[in-house]
Amino acid sequence: MAQATDTSSGTTRRDFLMLTTGAAGAIGVGALLIPLVSQLAPDAQTVAAGAPMDVDLAPIAEGQAIKLFWRGKLIFVRHRTAKEIEEARAVAVASLPDPEADQARVKEGKEAFLVVYGNCTHLGCVPLGNAPGESKGDYDGWFCPCHGSHYDSSGRIRKGPAPKNLPVPPYAFTADTKIKIG
Repeated sequence: MAQATDTSSGTTRRDFLMLTTGAAGAIGVGALLIPLVSQLAPDAQTVAAGAPMDVDLAPIAEGQAIKLFWRGKLIFVRHRTAKEIEEARAVAVASLPDPEADQARVKEGKEAFLVVYGNCTHLGCVPLGNAPGESKGDYDGWFCPCHGSHYDSSGRIRKGPAPKNLPVPPYAFTADTKIKIG
């Protein structure tokens, strides 16, 4: 007696089981790889920490400064008075330990606003000079009480062990009273 097979369509039960098993295996591999690959992407907090930051300058009164954090670093944003700008521009640039003109540290036409990183360039301390009653040092800027560095109202080192000026982060004005840091 001969066994019966379906030869009219050319497929057998074995072909069907192989195809079904292969499809189930592919789905299982996909189900394992998707969470693994998505785990390699940075989380929302990390993405947000590196994202550009918008800052509204309108609430900052003349002579006042604010502190904020961008990418985990302290930033000072200061609304300088006409007197502070005049004093910063009157300094002989060649006499500075880290020579840099005030005009190179601010945006043209927006000289009243100074944006700098808020850590002393000596050992990374946080200089004083933003809050009422804090010492602004000898040059109406910032004073680092840890080691005695004095910065002027343009964030330039004037006296003390700090080797460099307070760095200026990348920023641009998006409106008259709004900036984007980063």
